[in-house]
Amino acid sequence: MPEEAVTRRVRVGVVGVGKMGLSHLAIVRALKNVELVGVVDATDYLLDILNKYTGAATYSSLDKMLDEAKPEAILIATPTGSHAALVRSALEQGVHVFCEKPLTLTAVESAELTALAATKGLVAQVGYHNRFIATFQEVKRLLDLNAIGNVTHVLAEAYGPVVLKPKGSTWRSKRTTGGGCLYDYAAHPLDLVHWYLGTPQGVRGSVLNSIFSADTDDEVYSTLDYADGLSVQLSVNWSDESYRKMSTSMTVTGSQGRIVADRQEIRVYLRDGAAIPEGYRAGWNILYTTDLTEQVSFYLRGEEYSAQLEAFVAAVAAGEKEARQNSFASASETDRVIEWILQDAATGTATGAAPIAITTAPAQKRGLFGRGKRA
Repeated sequence: MPEEAVTRRVRVGVVGVGKMGLSHLAIVRALKNVELVGVVDATDYLLDILNKYTGAATYSSLDKMLDEAKPEAILIATPTGSHAALVRSALEQGVHVFCEKPLTLTAVESAELTALAATKGLVAQVGYHNRFIATFQEVKRLLDLNAIGNVTHVLAEAYGPVVLKPKGSTWRSKRTTGGGCLYDYAAHPLDLVHWYLGTPQGVRGSVLNSIFSADTDDEVYSTLDYADGLSVQLSVNWSDESYRKMSTSMTVTGSQGRIVADRQEIRVYLRDGAAIPEGYRAGWNILYTTDLTEQVSFYLRGEEYSAQLEAFVAAVAAGEKEARQNSFASASETDRVIEWILQDAATGTATGAAPIAITTAPAQKRGLFGRGKRA
């Protein structure tokens, strides 16, 4: 960890101890510059177990923890529908916030929270962990170097086996609490697209399909349009049994080559005459995540999960006023594009207008939410 990050210990609280919350909890307990001051969850027996076996102070509400434990920063890992209220409460009391993705379920709320964090001068970061994966970072570096010339097309994909049969819904598969595949899965490649290319001018041809879910989408397809003819094809499916776990990949085509990257490797093709970066050559190049990844202070699930929390805590410890990566402002733009996709799928009208509130009806089984159909 950088020397600046261990100058003092930051008082941190964790809100929500489901799958991601437990992961964040384990990581921050291992960081030398963190003092865990409290854990919040709605499940009493889980809090009892945590208190008994870890000694962590536990609370049934965020307000109670903020009042009694006085954290400088909190990590929020609750269902997405609860993010806005929790984030606002923390920011209003001057507490730095790391929030799991997506930031909220409406672009308006995300923009309001972004403005509030900026006004308060607080570090406000969202958990888009792919930006901390070395292969995706190398894509960004190569694009900034113009290594493949003018980018003409991007294929942004994410697939995984989350919903594989009709069953009782969970918070993830409800539009009002988790947002379904669009918010839970598609947000990841959309965030990478925004990181690489900025916000698109608009979206079109958006399709939201229900395969098994009764209340929301299981697969998402859309075209994002940029200036000068650049387009992005978004292809996402969380009901794909052919994948053992979530897999996100980016294929970037340019006038001087192509980049294909996922969690494990990055493959780069450079044409003769391209501006070849140091360490590369004309033709195909393959680098693996093990060759590119910097060591983190504590490993759990993947270096990226520790790296993002290290960056957040380091910024707080150094007295900085905004996130070093994955800021609320950036996440808010991703939320805006998500709403465009919802609008386009619902009305069949390509959109890039200001965000509007969208209320969608339950997804039709195997039905396309295409032109002229209601989502």
